[in-house]
Amino acid sequence: MTNCSFLPPIMQEERRRLKNAIIIQSFIRGYRDRKQQHAIQRSAFDRCASASQSGGTFSIASGPNLTLLVRQLLFFYKQNEDSKRLIWMYQNLIKHSSLFVQQLDGSERLTCLFQIKRLMSLCCRLLQNCNDDSLNVALPMRMLEVFSSENTYLPVLHDASYVVSIIEQILHYMIQNGYYRSLYLLINSKLPSSIEYSDLSRVPIANILLENVLKPLHFTYNSCPEGARQQVFSAFTEEFLAAPFTDQIFHFIIPALADAHTVFPYEPFLSALLLLESRRSGTSSRTSSRAPWLFFFVLTVGEQYLGTLSEEGLLVYLRVLQTFLSQLPVSPASTSCQDSASDSEDEGEEADKQPSAPEDGRLSVPYITEECLKKLDTKQQTNTLLNLVWRDSASEEALTLMASIGHTLMVQHRMVVPKVRLLYSLAFNARFLRHLWFLISSMTTRMITGSVVPLLQVISRGSPMSLEDSSRIIPLFYLFSSLFSHSLISIHDNEFFGDPIEVVGQRQSSMMPFTLEELIMLSRCLRDACLGIIKLAYPETKPEVREEYITAFQSIGVTTNSEMQQCIQMEQKRWIQLFKVTQLYVPASRHVWRFRRMGRIGPLQSSLDVGLESPPLSVSEERQLAILTELPFVVPFEERVKIFQRLIYADKQEVQGDGPFLDGINVTIRRNYIYEDAYDKLSPENEPDLKKRIRVHLLNAHGLDEAGIDGGGIFREFLNELLKSGFNPNQGFFKTTNEGLLYPSPAAQMLVGDSFARHYYFLGRMLGKALYENMLVELPFAGFFLSKLLGTSADVDIHHLASLDPEVYKNLLFLKSYEGDVEELGLNFTVVNNDLGEAQVVELKFGGKDIPVTSANRIAYIHLVADYRLNRQIRQHCLAFRQGLANVVNLEWLRMFDQQEIQVLISGAQVPISLEDLKSFTNYSGGYSADHPVIKVFWRVVEGFTDEEKRKLLKFVTSCSRPPLLGFKELYPAFCIHNGGSDLERLPTASTCMNLLKLPEFYDETLLRSKLLYAIECAAGFELS
Repeated sequence: MTNCSFLPPIMQEERRRLKNAIIIQSFIRGYRDRKQQHAIQRSAFDRCASASQSGGTFSIASGPNLTLLVRQLLFFYKQNEDSKRLIWMYQNLIKHSSLFVQQLDGSERLTCLFQIKRLMSLCCRLLQNCNDDSLNVALPMRMLEVFSSENTYLPVLHDASYVVSIIEQILHYMIQNGYYRSLYLLINSKLPSSIEYSDLSRVPIANILLENVLKPLHFTYNSCPEGARQQVFSAFTEEFLAAPFTDQIFHFIIPALADAHTVFPYEPFLSALLLLESRRSGTSSRTSSRAPWLFFFVLTVGEQYLGTLSEEGLLVYLRVLQTFLSQLPVSPASTSCQDSASDSEDEGEEADKQPSAPEDGRLSVPYITEECLKKLDTKQQTNTLLNLVWRDSASEEALTLMASIGHTLMVQHRMVVPKVRLLYSLAFNARFLRHLWFLISSMTTRMITGSVVPLLQVISRGSPMSLEDSSRIIPLFYLFSSLFSHSLISIHDNEFFGDPIEVVGQRQSSMMPFTLEELIMLSRCLRDACLGIIKLAYPETKPEVREEYITAFQSIGVTTNSEMQQCIQMEQKRWIQLFKVTQLYVPASRHVWRFRRMGRIGPLQSSLDVGLESPPLSVSEERQLAILTELPFVVPFEERVKIFQRLIYADKQEVQGDGPFLDGINVTIRRNYIYEDAYDKLSPENEPDLKKRIRVHLLNAHGLDEAGIDGGGIFREFLNELLKSGFNPNQGFFKTTNEGLLYPSPAAQMLVGDSFARHYYFLGRMLGKALYENMLVELPFAGFFLSKLLGTSADVDIHHLASLDPEVYKNLLFLKSYEGDVEELGLNFTVVNNDLGEAQVVELKFGGKDIPVTSANRIAYIHLVADYRLNRQIRQHCLAFRQGLANVVNLEWLRMFDQQEIQVLISGAQVPISLEDLKSFTNYSGGYSADHPVIKVFWRVVEGFTDEEKRKLLKFVTSCSRPPLLGFKELYPAFCIHNGGSDLERLPTASTCMNLLKLPEFYDETLLRSKLLYAIECAAGFELS
């Protein structure tokens, strides 16, 4: 305790007031004395200056006298009062620089060095007022030039290393006191906005400013405190490059520094920039406002210096690219290219929307961002990066950084492999893909038990991993998946299976990175990893951090609860992004699963529930949905067919129901005009919803009603005949390939005019109705056409050309690897159509008839020919057909199947008819039973049929010659044999609406066989029943 604590409060307060008064009085006395001394020294300085100017006793041409004047000036200097005195002092120091510099070689060297540094910092402050018209910047600029030049010191001091250390200390001090800020303001105020680097020789001040910018960057600063050089590069970066570029910076400074003659220290700059960004990473957001400007500078200057970088420098360069690319804001051109599916087919008509160029001296972030992406895609940049990762000695870090760059381009900037030179160059390099996969396979992590486990195995288990591990593997995994899937486009089937390609003139080279055995193992790994990724993307529990643990976590550097949850969500999103085909959270997918749920409920589903919002999906359902949309091939085909049928059934319950009073569609169709009448009466205008139950009333060739009430069978027979008519090549809407497979006819527009798209829309609806009614129709479609229906984009690649025109495909393969002079083949960028006997020349690109095909452009020609035949020529046909199909059946449901499976879904499987299966699910009526003698004779006769005859029998009874996909247990109504009476003169007849065969009592096997064959060969149609 102090003595003060025993005093009364009043006395304590008095003592405090007295103490404070003393402090205030001391400050005021000190301030008054300083002002008095400033005035005294200022007067003394003025007297000496006047004496030196008037030729008095005080001589300015003396080192000690110069030191005295500088000491006085630095003591009293105030910029608003003494700037003219400072200018006068600069003028004399420049004039007598050698005398002043001599003080650095004596006992006063530290004082002299300090004075020079202070004078130069005042010079920087003075130049920051360069917008003041009354200020003459010539002398301050000359001061900067003289006292930072070796030529000023060497003639006096003679020791080159000592001179360098002096200049380094002076420059470092200036940097700390706004040197680059002063130069930045000078450049933007004294140089015209229209200046360009080519004007350097015509604008003297420009050259001086450029030299001053470069000078501090060339020293190593070994004589200065540690980190001095980093401070210099940081100041240069912050003042010149981290803010939106002015015209002077963009058109003059950056091109000047990018010129090899200026010798910019590019590699040290990259190292300093990387260190600067790593220090900022803890405080800055993911996308930095300074990133576009810095990235543009790095890429622009790098165009001249990439070839001079050491191997370590190239690795630093790769780190810088990866750092800034991830911080780069998404450009408008990128946001317009979403990954989501689009049915638009007018890609060729869409012009690329590029950000506008600089206007009114201002540069926009979108413009600079787009320029950065363009510069990153140049041939030089690509070659530099490729050389770094293609070499055998490429490090894991180089491959990881490259993968991260590719991952960022595709995920953040929505860029696709064919549009980026770097990505497609990597995709077509088999050695790189092989190296990348082996790196992925070899990546390991240490588990909590201490065991070392491959990261792929951890992913396959669906086990959570650290952020560090996921950051290592996700970019590599994403890049490999994207590049390898793209490379498969250009790999011929023979190359894929490792067989030699027998084409005359073709080189024996393979782009396939893996053998068939390796590919099998790789596919298994990818399959297991994808299933594990779904577990990671949809975890069983939502991780939470209890409140009482937050403080403990923070004490060891762990972020807060909300930040941790954001990190977890970002991590889950990164796993989801590994699937590139579709987005998991599109509304259509969730709508699909709502019907999946309804499918469990069955016919008891209440109509009151229709339209109600469904509850959120469980984790298990989220995973199942992800598998069905992303990895349907891991689910057996039969199971997917069951799921599809449940989805259809649930949808039918909403639309058709089981009640007798629900609306349906009733149409009258003339037998001889099935297509014409159906096209008119089932048009979208007349019947917008084809999901409703359709009842058909038929008129025969004489205009009379045909016998029979449509219980579903007449409609099925009608739909079968309608589809046969509509897809008949003689109708003109479809053509057949050499293998007899159907695809849209390019000449359809010439036949029916501009209404051709309506016909394809109608045919798409009719095929959709067949699928909706679980009806098999024997329509063999070309594989490329089915692919166009299923894809999120309706365009298909060159390999599908083999299913359209094998001859053209073979010729293009020949051209691809032709070793002779391609120009001698006499090709140009045109194709010739011969539709309906009329020859038409079509240019593949603008001016194509005048562009010869050469070795350099033949790949482009090959892809353009394939694109024209497969996509452009029938684009509107396919779009209309797909829209019609989607009007009845959700395309998301069909995308569970590939093109071959869809063909099976449409037409049934080309498998022999199983009589045992048919017998097991056949009903009998009218006195027949499985043990009846006539039935035993019937099955013996059918067993003796050929497969073709069995199909005709099946078609006779059910209207389709192929068995149901899941067996005859799925046939509804069940196959039934009814007693047709004892009249042996009658033929067997059928009621297709009931899948009913009316079989007279033929006990003689020969008679039954002849009568049955005659009936099924005649196939009289509806009226036979």
